[in-house]
Amino acid sequence: MPRSTGAPVRFERVALIGLGLIGSSLGRALKRQAMAGEIVGHDAKPAVRAKSLEIGFIDRAEAEIAKAVDGADLVVVCVPMLAIGPVCEAMAPHLKDGAIVTDVGSCKTMARDAMAKALPKRVHCVPGHPVAGTEHSGPEAGFPELFHQRWCILTPPEGTDAKAVRAVRALWRQAGMNVEIMEAERHDLVLAITSHLPHLIAYTIVDTAVDLEADIKGDVIKFAAGGFRDFTRIAASDPTMWRDVFLTNKEAVLEMLGRFNEDLSVMQRAIRKGDGPTLFDKFTRTRAVRRSIIQAKQA
Repeated sequence: MPRSTGAPVRFERVALIGLGLIGSSLGRALKRQAMAGEIVGHDAKPAVRAKSLEIGFIDRAEAEIAKAVDGADLVVVCVPMLAIGPVCEAMAPHLKDGAIVTDVGSCKTMARDAMAKALPKRVHCVPGHPVAGTEHSGPEAGFPELFHQRWCILTPPEGTDAKAVRAVRALWRQAGMNVEIMEAERHDLVLAITSHLPHLIAYTIVDTAVDLEADIKGDVIKFAAGGFRDFTRIAASDPTMWRDVFLTNKEAVLEMLGRFNEDLSVMQRAIRKGDGPTLFDKFTRTRAVRRSIIQAKQA
């Protein structure tokens, strides 16, 4: 078990499975904070493994998951949601007793269940979600400041080893994050409205613009205002990752989408009827939310 009581946490060997934005950013943070004796990286793409070694946020690259996790004290699964199960199945026979396995996926119910099904009881599973990211992907996109003053949500199942939870908490705190413990189901509902639904709306609005007539679409791109630019930034996110998010957190997303559609119908009626007071009231309420986000330093 890594040292985490009264001193900075340090793991003798960390395996990063998936070397994209989050994996590469974590590798950089591990290096900066001297949290690992050795960092072993695995990615399905040889070019990504080579680039990761070249950048230097891993010490060794392995083409096989079995070799990557061999002897690791901590394994961090940084792959799209639908790949978590197969990855855990592949690593399961090769994990050392007492190893800690965590992940970075944004659907914790699915991640928790996949890890519980695939991994042996002799290891400790601490599902997690560092709520941080950009629209960029790949090992070049990573940077250690990605996690600074952001939130990481851990969703350890009941009965999870307390020392393992403390070690993962310490890991993300040293990376610069605030850490919250939450039930997986609550996490998925909260993230459905704060992250998943906004991405769905952004993808839809940009796709609507794509389907406009050529001359109008050209002007939309030419004269894009701040709001539309923000939507295009969000809609530029990794399509594989977001496809998996919507397929694995569909119940929570559909619930929030239903609520959104009801609220959107209210706004539609207000615009049609020229109901200025309703519009003004809605805009005033939502403005206050923005101010609270700024005060919480999450802007």
